[in-house]
Amino acid sequence: MSIARAGRPVLTGVSLTVSPGERLGVVGENGRGKTTLLQVLAGVLPPDSGTVTRAGSLGVADQEIPAGAGRTVGDLIDVELATVRRVLGQVEAAAAALAAERPGADHAYAEALAAADAIGAWEADHRVGLSLAALGAVGDRDRPLAELSVGQRYRIRLACLLGAGHDLLLLDEPTNHLDAAGLDHLTERLRAHPGGIALVSHDRALLADVSTAVLDLDPSRDGRPRLYGGGYAGYREGHRAERARWEQEYRAQMEERDRLAQDLSAAQDRLITGWRPDKGTGKHTRATRAPALVRSVRRRQEALEAQVLAVPEPPQRFELPELAPEPGVTLLQADGVRVKGRLDRPVSLRLRAGGRLVVTGANGAGKSTLLAVLAGALQPDEGEVRRSRTGWLTQESPPPTRRTVAEVLGEEAGLGLLPAESLRKQVSELSVGQQRRLDLALLLAARPDVLLLDEPTNHLSMTLVEELTEALEATGAAVVVATHDRRLLRDTAHWPHLAV
Repeated sequence: MSIARAGRPVLTGVSLTVSPGERLGVVGENGRGKTTLLQVLAGVLPPDSGTVTRAGSLGVADQEIPAGAGRTVGDLIDVELATVRRVLGQVEAAAAALAAERPGADHAYAEALAAADAIGAWEADHRVGLSLAALGAVGDRDRPLAELSVGQRYRIRLACLLGAGHDLLLLDEPTNHLDAAGLDHLTERLRAHPGGIALVSHDRALLADVSTAVLDLDPSRDGRPRLYGGGYAGYREGHRAERARWEQEYRAQMEERDRLAQDLSAAQDRLITGWRPDKGTGKHTRATRAPALVRSVRRRQEALEAQVLAVPEPPQRFELPELAPEPGVTLLQADGVRVKGRLDRPVSLRLRAGGRLVVTGANGAGKSTLLAVLAGALQPDEGEVRRSRTGWLTQESPPPTRRTVAEVLGEEAGLGLLPAESLRKQVSELSVGQQRRLDLALLLAARPDVLLLDEPTNHLSMTLVEELTEALEATGAAVVVATHDRRLLRDTAHWPHLAV
């Protein structure tokens, strides 16, 4: 299956099957066509080539939420449970026909019961009620939807989808607007769902907990998506192996191109400087050698021009610069720091080279405030901080400028964070994710001894997050991370933790 928009290919060569019990995670950077794929699977968009076959009932998380015309929470539930309502209506009609002893009524009643049992129709409203409570959604069915926030309406719809018993669920970033309890409930319900699921998400923890296979829409060496079995762990292993093969094949073809170019250059040099045979050879040899050199140059020129670069250049890998402060030296020390109204409990800590610390806590607990104090950007009301050279990645990027990325970075190449074509762009033209990459590149370009990272995975691709996590494990700098990212918390579970 393939589809293009405005003449630009969005999805090419996509082949997949989602069967009952399978949970397909769909990943890729912004703009790779993840939402478009769900729309094609849902039948909202027809593919330009190929076919899509669906069977059974379908629940889609990106359909419009009817909020106007005095609609209530109950109306939304009825819309989302339309299939359940229809199936139960068929059971009632079949029961009436059976009571009236109409011909064939017993068979029709048995079929209606089987259809209702297949989706658990009688328990659907109860399941929705449980999900409404677990997701922190409004359960008052008389409440007007217009009074609710977008997040509340989203949670109501998600609760309906989790309870409706659809044969296939198509979910686009379902973790939006959910707290920790809601995330746990979503994970539990998806794992228990008997039908198929296609799930678009950047939430690595959800993908690790739920997916049985992963479809990667990011660029590959042949331009086609990759489908990995074995869940998220299989995707990580397969993606790394795929990247290694891509780099190896690209390196081999570039080495062959260099060899052909060197052969051509050597032949041209021999032709330009002239060929002189060894002493004692005849004039005939001298006369016939020059045309042979010309033919040699032409053959090598043709060989170079004929070489097809079948494998495109692979994406850059993130490379953390060497940060190696003097071992054993205390790089960061805070003694009883407190900021009234923002970090009420005094905090003390001490980190040497290679030290690690994860700062946790609920929103508003003071994690960002603590990092601002450690960075020297905010003076504490109590206590003091002693620090070495510190690099601070804030949650929000600074206001963009009209300077180009190359001007801002100077001699830094971007450390594998930014592609060459983005270096010519003005900072104001960058996407949110590209701006985040630029922030990280600028921080690392200063070669700090201490890295203070506030929600470092925000707006970054999963591949980059994986590479960043591995780099943070190996660096000689001291590292302090404040995060809600569940996967990052798992990956750094062996680090010391500080709850604020």
